[in-house]
Amino acid sequence: MVQTVTLKPVTREDVVRLRAWLQDDEVAESWFGRYSYGNPAHLGYNPEKVVSASDEEWERTFNDSAHRMYSIYSEKGEHVGEVHVAIENSLGDGQISILIGRKDMWHHGYGSAGMRAVLNVAFKEWGLYRVWVDVPEYNKAALTMCEHLGFMHEGTLRKSRPHEGARFDSVVMGMLAAEYLSRTPGAQQGKNK
Repeated sequence: MVQTVTLKPVTREDVVRLRAWLQDDEVAESWFGRYSYGNPAHLGYNPEKVVSASDEEWERTFNDSAHRMYSIYSEKGEHVGEVHVAIENSLGDGQISILIGRKDMWHHGYGSAGMRAVLNVAFKEWGLYRVWVDVPEYNKAALTMCEHLGFMHEGTLRKSRPHEGARFDSVVMGMLAAEYLSRTPGAQQGKNK
């Protein structure tokens, strides 16, 4: 089933839910994994600390042009996940990470819908030239999703992901604006920002 989602600014309530989702090892491993000291990893912010951050710290975190983060909401208005895009403006390049934190929503098309929504923003609004993902080889569902959406294999990071006491390869896949635009009827690239 093709899902429709909305990307919304992250709220403190969203972070509380995200923090709870990341306590589940399976959810944490499908996102950024865990730091060597055991806490769930998050590249854009520390969920434990940002919940109680001052308004100024919150604004600094969520209005950073190099780390754009949005909550993913279902068509029914349910918070189901988060997307993070780490942008290298000098290259017109962005690394996308997407998490569907609600396990009851896994394998129902919400990851694909969230990825389509962020691709649309990245290429049509932000004017990025290229986006990429870094997916651990054990996350077969994410690899299949990215292939289905048109990402191309660009390389392999050997044994870069610790997982369950072993190390696994990570697959780097990318998509160019021209590739996205050729697959999306009526689309035009935005101005690079």
